[in-house]
Amino acid sequence: MSFCQKYNCMKEERNGNSSMNEEMISQICFNVFFQKPSMVERCAVGWGNFVYIVACVGAKYVFRCSGQCNAYDNSIFWLEKLSSIEIPVPKVIAKGKFEEYEYLILEYMEGRDLGVVYSQLEDEDKKAIAKDIVHIQQLVSALKLENVEKNWSWSVFVNEMLERARGRIAKNGYFEIEKVERLKGQMGQMEDYFSSVKPIAYLDDISSKNLLIYNGRISGIIDIDWIGTGDMLTFAALTNMALRDLGYDTDYVTYILEEMQVNDVQKRAFLFYTLMYCVDFMGERGMRFGDKTVEVNEQIIDRLNGIYDSLWAEWRYSK
Repeated sequence: MSFCQKYNCMKEERNGNSSMNEEMISQICFNVFFQKPSMVERCAVGWGNFVYIVACVGAKYVFRCSGQCNAYDNSIFWLEKLSSIEIPVPKVIAKGKFEEYEYLILEYMEGRDLGVVYSQLEDEDKKAIAKDIVHIQQLVSALKLENVEKNWSWSVFVNEMLERARGRIAKNGYFEIEKVERLKGQMGQMEDYFSSVKPIAYLDDISSKNLLIYNGRISGIIDIDWIGTGDMLTFAALTNMALRDLGYDTDYVTYILEEMQVNDVQKRAFLFYTLMYCVDFMGERGMRFGDKTVEVNEQIIDRLNGIYDSLWAEWRYSK
């Protein structure tokens, strides 16, 4: 199974049962800590999971719950692996099953998502965070990956991402399929570069989300269900797209690319990946994940179309 197929499976095939509630979380808390919680608050994040912040026995914890069997085996594996190389990830407190749900209790880490605090960051903060995140990615890249597919291909991953976006856009009907087909038509220009990409480990899902910032510095990395295999530049491209979608400057991304010392070919790949994530964002609009539907309206449609057009102009100019 390719990475993209795993990504689809984890994000789209999780049980959508919406019956998980605070009383059930309270009961899990009692079973684990032998006390009822003093506070249970559901987080707005978490499309594939029910995520709660829980206060009990004088501390805060993060509860993640899923209707999928063995939902957190990969999470636990990677959290332990990353912790062993001193990546700031939450500790696993407990795991188990309650009724039809799997649950994972994690250490609560202070901080808020980068996208939440970005407008409050000074330029020096952005530079420091960029330097630290590139260092973290370099540590992760040294991990030895097991069970890499014999015929692993980065081009296959890129194509699968675009095909997934195409299918979602066609199904939801809010954007033009032509935008994906136009980008697919450019893959041949990048084939030599894509062929050079090796199956190297990196954190692929840290952008405006999942990267916690506290007092202007990285305090933790959360929501790790898997790690990426391939081109680390995609995490920078995802961040680039996320910040654009939020209406922020992309100075932080510029500092990431400077820290990575990218060359002209890599800069072009980075721009291609940003377009790839743009159509991916388009495809997600209107989709339902669990008990949540990704918001879509005329303003969002216009914004994403505008971002695509701007990126496409950059892409054409970069030739």
